[in-house]
Amino acid sequence: MKLLLFWIKASRPGLWFPALWLYFLPLSGMDIRYSTDFWLGFIFATFPLNFIIYAWNDYVDHETDKLNPRKDSFLFGAKGTREQLNTLPPILFGFQLLCYGFFIWYIGVHSIWLFTVLFLVLLAYNFPGRGFRNTPPLELFAQFGYLLIVPFSVMLNDTPQVPWLTYLYLVLFAVQSQLIGEVMDIEPDRKANRHTTATRLGMRNTKLLIIGIVALEVILLMTVYEDYIFGGMLALGLIWLLLDLFVIYKDNTYTLNQMKIFGVGSNLIALASMVYVWWSGVLMEV
Repeated sequence: MKLLLFWIKASRPGLWFPALWLYFLPLSGMDIRYSTDFWLGFIFATFPLNFIIYAWNDYVDHETDKLNPRKDSFLFGAKGTREQLNTLPPILFGFQLLCYGFFIWYIGVHSIWLFTVLFLVLLAYNFPGRGFRNTPPLELFAQFGYLLIVPFSVMLNDTPQVPWLTYLYLVLFAVQSQLIGEVMDIEPDRKANRHTTATRLGMRNTKLLIIGIVALEVILLMTVYEDYIFGGMLALGLIWLLLDLFVIYKDNTYTLNQMKIFGVGSNLIALASMVYVWWSGVLMEV
């Protein structure tokens, strides 16, 4: 039971929402309650997929994670002992083979490219020594791998293709999410001599970059998609980021309690936006 709880922590339940958000996107307006395809994909997008993504990272980031106060929680991930981490490689790769094999069989051989690319992105990010995770700004490009959840949902649920412009929005979303995590981890990353875009740019410049990305997202939603509800929600987030940088926290690091509040808050906001985007279909029409 202790080992099982460690594996669940390693899947970072507090960060499941990006995968689920992307999985729901192509399903806008569909009645999904009784769809076997939907529930199979939904289950995969929770523990299995996130375990594959994050447990591999925990295995190679052991030394960095020892200095990270965010770790050792269901919100931000595990802080395992070397013995616990050594259980990960066989279960992790076995899990990948099982999940990839099942969905290639279930969806069809045309889905092989998707799971191959997903594996290669994870390998490039976590490769020992010079993996993307320690080579800025390549760690930002690796976040594009998250976008593979969208064609996975399209193929599994047989939905219309997502507009190409929506992929541009999703790229901004993925990079923004990565940079926010790097801002929270900037001090432990520096202590562990880990190189990220945030450690290179510094706290202030990274926050400015995040503000610029979110501003672009707001412009896209307000002008191209002409959606003022989702765009307005994001605009409020932009105002908060401006207050954070110029008034409240400035260049100061966040406390652990503050980061927990931000983590819970971001999950609640993600849930609300996911329901709205699914209900309205805003990102499926350009």
